[in-house]
Amino acid sequence: MELTELSFAGVARQAEAVRSGEVTARELVAEHLRRIELVDPQLNAFRQVFAEQALAEADAADARGEDLPLRGVPIAVKEDIAIAGLPTTKGTNAARTPEPADSAIVQRLRAAGAVIIGRTRMPELGLWPYTESGWAGPTRNPWSLTHSPGGSSGGSAAAVAAGLAAAAIGTDGAGSIRIPSAVTGLFGLKPQRGRVSLAPEREVWGGMVVAGPITRTVLDWALVADQIHGAVPGDPHVAHPPRTSFTEAARTDPGRLRIGVSLRPWGPGISIAEEVRDAVQDTAALLTDLGHDVVRLDPPMKDLKASTQFAVRYLHNAHLARTGMEFPDLVEPRTRAVGELGRRLPRGLVRWALKDDATLTAYANRIFSSVDVLLTPALTRPPIRVGEWDRRNVVTALLAASHYTTFLQMWNVVGNPAASVPAGRTSSGLPLAVQLVGRRHDECTLLSVSAQLERARPWADRTPSGLGHAN
Repeated sequence: MELTELSFAGVARQAEAVRSGEVTARELVAEHLRRIELVDPQLNAFRQVFAEQALAEADAADARGEDLPLRGVPIAVKEDIAIAGLPTTKGTNAARTPEPADSAIVQRLRAAGAVIIGRTRMPELGLWPYTESGWAGPTRNPWSLTHSPGGSSGGSAAAVAAGLAAAAIGTDGAGSIRIPSAVTGLFGLKPQRGRVSLAPEREVWGGMVVAGPITRTVLDWALVADQIHGAVPGDPHVAHPPRTSFTEAARTDPGRLRIGVSLRPWGPGISIAEEVRDAVQDTAALLTDLGHDVVRLDPPMKDLKASTQFAVRYLHNAHLARTGMEFPDLVEPRTRAVGELGRRLPRGLVRWALKDDATLTAYANRIFSSVDVLLTPALTRPPIRVGEWDRRNVVTALLAASHYTTFLQMWNVVGNPAASVPAGRTSSGLPLAVQLVGRRHDECTLLSVSAQLERARPWADRTPSGLGHAN
């Protein structure tokens, strides 16, 4: 396999190529750096590329020759995850002080032999389902440069989809792993709250944010997640241990499951595009063909109360995130406007929105007394264009974003694992996806079902059409 082809082969294949001596870690990393130099000026996926350091790490991996699970594999990390010696910028220019140490995630990646190739872009404070800012410009989708790769982990997804990293770490507070995975044709699973330590952060956005991989295949996700999961002392949330390794789950047939299908948006007056409906119904039909018991299920999600709770939490946390930055006045006007909406919320309303976790979690999880997995749209429409909502004021932009992501937000509030699984293409060739939601602490079932879908309709062999061939 030539190096360019290997760049699109993903974590499992790249790790095997280094392990077998087919390529050296240096050759693999150097090819990714070459591609970044060639392709990223079009995409703007990376905020920083660690070229010299990555080559030095690759050389060290080759010299040691240890049998590490991710040895020599280039992985990118979103800019809200701490890396020693750099400020944690969170999509802003509002941080200057370098971090004293790597985050738990980065420490674990390095211990597994991965090479941290760079840090990927996000919108300021992760507030939007697209990755754009006035000062950094837009990050673009490798499938179509006029479209967004989503957000807030848009740089992470763009890098993986374009073969600039074998995998990338994203974070998800209202869909920010699942959105970019959905619109770039990748697999992204938001883990159970407490599955992956966010240290040195104790908790982000009141527990709504989790971190996890974005990858080309289900097995790739499992291989990376097996290396980075687990709590550290002081973590406020600790997930139950998985019943097997994630790698084993991805390689195991799920057996016959009862799968609920819902096309009911979380909130009134939200429409679903026909191509999105078709993707969900096609996936439901495929799951039936694969032997599952698939039933229509439209759970009542306490629309007004739950969506109001989410909106209040979101705005309140945006305010806290902005004021928590080192130089909060350096964020751009739209970010300040969202934070100002949060600052103006009545204190009683904020207390109400923050206190009802257990009740809402129990309510949302009642559906899993009758089904094993819930199937929904990932997004309500195909990928949005770069700059599509620029002319909207902040309130109408927030409403558009919440309608776009309506099926995702609940699972951040209650903490369940939820995956975005590729599900075909639009008539113009852009990626479509569905969401699979699992019981609390049960990523393993989602991995088994997702891998079964991937075997039935492979997606990882496709390479983006928006870039041409960067050979």
